[in-house]
Amino acid sequence: MTEIRRGTLQEQTFYEQVGGEETFRRLVHRFYEGVAEDPLLRPMYPEEDLGPAEERFALFLIQYWGGPTTYSQNRGHPRLRMRHVPFKVDRAAHDAWLGHMRVALDELGLSEEHEQTLWKYLTYAAASMINSPD
Repeated sequence: MTEIRRGTLQEQTFYEQVGGEETFRRLVHRFYEGVAEDPLLRPMYPEEDLGPAEERFALFLIQYWGGPTTYSQNRGHPRLRMRHVPFKVDRAAHDAWLGHMRVALDELGLSEEHEQTLWKYLTYAAASMINSPD
């Protein structure tokens, strides 16, 4: 999608195309609803309240897809692999994570193109977090 602003042609970011902050917050909220009930993933979140983890993940995705850079302003460089080192992330955890993310993504009702773009990233990200053999 494009629009003309002050005589220049500017493209919207993916973040803007899919509905901005609200869309990513819905995605992450639904994802953590699944995590809260998951016996494999829930222990990876030491905080009793998943709210802080939900906020961090939402801010990360918002920034990654072209929204405000609040995540980096608050936490510095994402260093995702480093932040996940304390946790055993094996194929079972990978699959559980993607399972909850698939449910959350399906409920957004994005266009096929946007859904495929986001899913491709999420599957790549999940695979890159594996740090333990099965």
